[in-house]
Amino acid sequence: MTVTALDLDSSAASLADKAYLAIRDQLIMLDIRPGDPIDDDERAKALGVGRTPVREALKRLEGDRLVVSYPRRGTFATGMDISDLAHISEIRVQLEPLAARRAAERAVRAAQVELEELAARIQEFDVSRLDRTELMRWDLAVHRAIYRAAGNPHLEDVLIRYDNLATRIFCLFLDRLPTVDEHVGEHVELLRAIAAGDADRADDLAREHVLGFDRAIRAVI
Repeated sequence: MTVTALDLDSSAASLADKAYLAIRDQLIMLDIRPGDPIDDDERAKALGVGRTPVREALKRLEGDRLVVSYPRRGTFATGMDISDLAHISEIRVQLEPLAARRAAERAVRAAQVELEELAARIQEFDVSRLDRTELMRWDLAVHRAIYRAAGNPHLEDVLIRYDNLATRIFCLFLDRLPTVDEHVGEHVELLRAIAAGDADRADDLAREHVLGFDRAIRAVI
């Protein structure tokens, strides 16, 4: 079983949506590196779509702070520095626990089953055998499942945006992090706390998960 980019947003239908998701995935996973130029003609050909959907996608990605456009210079993947981590963590440490709490309080049975199944799959992982992209897709899938279960689409939208930015940072330093298996393993307890309806524990675990990520990255910068 694998997780792909479009699995995370399977409702997308238009060419612009599909271009957005595909390019977003390349940016998050660092297939397009920070600072790299983005040629809309090349992206359109690679995706098998016209230039207009790609240009629409790039406008959305600029709003997500994943790309930046300069007059007469073109569009580039945004850079990253230590201040990005501080700003992103400041927001996530407030909102990730809220999403986990709301998911524990509100998740319907189908969502609880999904979270329990995710926990079981992740517990079986041998992190050393997963490549970086596959590992990051599972990390994204866990967070997306929690956001959906929280039942607040506005909170979900905000958290997806900042989780994408955090994942870029994660990918950048992944090869230097000695505790990736622990970070991935934390998802199991968090998912099970939410599925069990333990809102206080879910809140605490989500907060520590974000703080632990911040500490781990800072330790290798």
